Amino acid sequence: MAYSRYWVGLIGILMGILAGFLIGVNPLYVGLILFIPAFIIFFFKNFELTVIGLLILRSALDPFSDQGLTGAFAIGISALTLIYVIVRLLSKQTVHIDSFWCFFAGWLVVQGIWVVLLPLGGLGLGSTYLSDAAREWVRVLSWLMSYLLTLQLKERLHPEQIVNSLFLALVIPLSTAFLQLVVPGHFLPSFLAVNPNQHDFRINGTLGLANTFVTFLIFFIGLVYWKLSIAQKRLPWFLLLGILVFYLVTTKVLVGIGMLVVLIATLVIPRLNFSKTFGGILLLAIMVGLFASTDYGRERLTSITQTPLLNPDIDVSRAVLLAASDDNSFNWRIAQWTSLVGHWQHFPLLGYGLQTTNSLGPMFAWAHNDYVRALVEEGIVGLVLFLLFLGVQLVRLLQIIRSPLSDPSQKQFCSVLFAFLLAAMVGMLTENVWSHTALFLYWFSMLAIASWNWSKFPLRSDSSTALGSPHFQ
Repeated sequence: MAYSRYWVGLIGILMGILAGFLIGVNPLYVGLILFIPAFIIFFFKNFELTVIGLLILRSALDPFSDQGLTGAFAIGISALTLIYVIVRLLSKQTVHIDSFWCFFAGWLVVQGIWVVLLPLGGLGLGSTYLSDAAREWVRVLSWLMSYLLTLQLKERLHPEQIVNSLFLALVIPLSTAFLQLVVPGHFLPSFLAVNPNQHDFRINGTLGLANTFVTFLIFFIGLVYWKLSIAQKRLPWFLLLGILVFYLVTTKVLVGIGMLVVLIATLVIPRLNFSKTFGGILLLAIMVGLFASTDYGRERLTSITQTPLLNPDIDVSRAVLLAASDDNSFNWRIAQWTSLVGHWQHFPLLGYGLQTTNSLGPMFAWAHNDYVRALVEEGIVGLVLFLLFLGVQLVRLLQIIRSPLSDPSQKQFCSVLFAFLLAAMVGMLTENVWSHTALFLYWFSMLAIASWNWSKFPLRSDSSTALGSPHFQ
């Protein structure tokens, strides 16, 4: 009895601290406190189910970001992870961590320096932007905590069970995207509707923006590729691959084609054989053909020829001038990057602060280049740290792929993650990929399982999600 009162008291104290913090962030969050006791009890009694459920749920929350739900989720998953870890430590039970989590935690602590420097006047902008910087830091913290939370599934679930379960995160976004395609916009709720103008019609599912939906789709295309490489019954996975490619083309986001090219090339080139090469070329040909078959797609492809990239008669200065009069998004990006780099030169070492890019320059817009964003917001120091953070992930995946102790299916899985990260890094040249919160929540959850010992029992390539299946022995 005394032992139970001890835990009740501990949870009560943590809830009080959390409630005080939420009042300062958004009073609406306090309403969630009413559900916390029951949820925490359910969480500890059904740990595996709850963790997988939270991951699946995240893909449906972006339409409610204006109501603060995505922020509440980020804070909630971080608080829930901390509660779980504290309880495990106090009860002298195992808490799983690994070397990358320690690196990630240290990297995030360093990122906090830019939050602290804002009110101290050590950056290009001042304390007015502190709340934006703090929200950005908490957003990345939720990725760190999702990584840690997924690590606690080690020796509870097989990695393939976790991946299979994660495919359920496609259900709501794909269903919503279907409604956006077939139902007139004025019949949909405002938070789901998209521009009904056929020239600018871009579905986004529940991911807020078409570009965000694209990176989400490419991530799952990679996971489907992995399932195709290990499954005995491939037809369902071929059908799902076709559905994902169809939606990818329908988004009309050109960078999606570029990212898919990088993904497929990285997966196919090291293992050149006729079937894989032909399949990869056929998939890209179908996608490009579908994209170019629409007026909007042809217009987007043609617009590239009116940029310095393919037109030697247009230099950067002319592209900047054209951006003010034409409707070419590529020239607009060049103008935006030029403006931001000009601002960066005034504070080259440490930049202006986290999440301040869209407060700079005449356009007041996102950078549409994550490397320029890192340079402007955190200076040369921050850009080096950002590249280091991405590089460490690539090296970690390569180490697992080359390890003789890794399971063959594990090597294939890490190859897919490696290819996707390269594709994302290419996408970062023209898009705000770093701002795709749901994508990286899933990414770090998958990265967490990549280094486990997959050979503890044989991989069941056609296994279901089966969260209730026997644990490791």
